[in-house]
Amino acid sequence: MMHRRHMFCGPWNILAIVLTVLALAGCAAVGPDYFPPRMEVPAELAGEVKLTAFDVAVEADDPARWWTAFDDPVLTEIIERAVSENQDMKKALARLNEARARRGLRRAEFYPGLDASAAATRSRSGGANDSREYYSAGFDAGWEIDVFGGVRRSVAAADADLEAVEAGLGDVRVSLAAETALNYVEVRTLQARLKTADENLAAQTETSDLVGFRLEAGLTNELAFHQARYQLESTRSQIPALLAALDAAKNRLAILTGRPPGAIDDLLAHPQEVLTAPHLALSGIPADTLRRRPDIRRAERELAAQTERIGVASADLYPRFTLSGAIGFESVDAGDLITADSRFWHIGPGVSWKVFDAGAVRRNIDIQSALQEQYLAAYEQTVLSALEEVKNAMTAYTQDRIRQESLRQAVDAARSAEALAREYYLSGMADFSDVLDAQRAVFSFENQLAENRGAVAGDLIRLYKALGGGWTPAGLQSPEAN
Repeated sequence: MMHRRHMFCGPWNILAIVLTVLALAGCAAVGPDYFPPRMEVPAELAGEVKLTAFDVAVEADDPARWWTAFDDPVLTEIIERAVSENQDMKKALARLNEARARRGLRRAEFYPGLDASAAATRSRSGGANDSREYYSAGFDAGWEIDVFGGVRRSVAAADADLEAVEAGLGDVRVSLAAETALNYVEVRTLQARLKTADENLAAQTETSDLVGFRLEAGLTNELAFHQARYQLESTRSQIPALLAALDAAKNRLAILTGRPPGAIDDLLAHPQEVLTAPHLALSGIPADTLRRRPDIRRAERELAAQTERIGVASADLYPRFTLSGAIGFESVDAGDLITADSRFWHIGPGVSWKVFDAGAVRRNIDIQSALQEQYLAAYEQTVLSALEEVKNAMTAYTQDRIRQESLRQAVDAARSAEALAREYYLSGMADFSDVLDAQRAVFSFENQLAENRGAVAGDLIRLYKALGGGWTPAGLQSPEAN
């Protein structure tokens, strides 16, 4: 059972006590002060890092809108639609409004509370036939003076929570922009692969027709005719799967923009080249760059909020000082209620202290401290995951750029080989199987090159995302924040 001691002083001592309490309120708040943890960046990331020979740096005019570096108006329009209309963004904005309201709720604890009341009662006791009436009206005020900083720590925790939610909104924005761009790249890549399939289908149809004419003329055998046919149908069979994947990618883009499937098909109706990834050079990745990542910012702010909550819990070890008062009227006659003789008032300080709680307050401090350790571990894990993501994105971008050059040369060689094989076959210097092999190689390498171009663009998008692109803390400030 918990007991509280209440102490009240005479009116001559009220002023002295209030001034003393207010002076104490200026003391430092109990509990640990928060200091941001250091972020160590490995030497291979923080040093002079170059992405192979691709040393022409192309940057967006606004780092928070990195997608403009691709110089694709359709991509820009789709991402901006997603950022403004996506349901996850709307949900994140609602969470931000909630956090702002919660911070306002905590700040309200700094100020006195004022209640107005009025009552009219009639009572009768025992067997008496008469009843008594009682009327009252007035105001009650109370103020808990934050001597040991419990309220200050609570407000600081709410401020950090709000900043964490702001960073969470940035995290949603970064992920949404990256996912939208990656889906857009998939659409353009599938359109490029369909174009390659159609072009190869047309070339193989021409070859099949040619073999058919030669068979009728007795210039080739039936085996060559059937080989040309199965090559043709094999290529044709891949088109439905590509069309289905393209339709799914378009529908996914529509959902990301907050619209039903098919709503943006007109915007994507005209095939375009796969995004040309800007050549990129990185001269190291300083820690400040990684701190721009909203997930790291969110983890750091959550750690700060939890540190402040240790102070909130620690304040319960100390007494609570209050200043309360009331003014009003009370009377047994409604007609005499608002008169000088019915007026009353009282004011005075008070103090309460938990004398015995079976260690509950200290256990709560232990709980909050253990939670702080968890948030610190979560922050450190977030940093490690960010470093891994950056390193992987850099490596993938570099290697896919190298592979792209090899695929370009393979496509050129395969096209030359196909032309020679076709010429040699028509002149009787080669078997038709050489033509088939060359056509398969052309289709395969062109398809791989289209996929690789999409992969390079996707690698750069992931690198922008890994470096925190698409979000800046200042971009989230608004007049409502305060």
